[in-house]
Order: sequence, then structure tokens, then C-alpha cells
Amino acid sequence: MKGNEVRELTDQEIAERIEQLQEERFRLRFRSGTQQLENPILLRTLRRDIARLKTAQRERELNGGTR
Repeated sequence: MKGNEVRELTDQEIAERIEQLQEERFRLRFRSGTQQLENPILLRTLRRDIARLKTAQRERELNGGTR
């Protein structure tokens, strides 16, 4: 997910997407503890996507603007 894509989302969509990605990341981390992942880079990608979403969410809070 790119920064431009994130900024096009509404506040509600960002919050929902953060929740979905955190849940997916939890499942992958749990599974990585018991077995080898097919794509270990996916954990890094999820972490960065969550960070992008949270950054966009915080920018909107500071600017007072919502979509």
C-alpha cells in the first residue's frame, strides 16, 4: 500500500484497515513461532503498511481535517 493510496481513504476506512492488518500480523507472528512462513517478508510489509496508515491518521488529527 502506497502513501498516496492511504491518503485517499476515509478516516473510517483507515481505522478498519489498521485493525485488519494488525490482526493479520498477529496471526502471522503466531504462526512463525510454530512453523516456517512461506513469505517472511510479509511481516515487514504488514508492519510498514500499519505505520503508513497510522501516520496518515495522525496527520489528519493534527490538521483537523477529515475525509
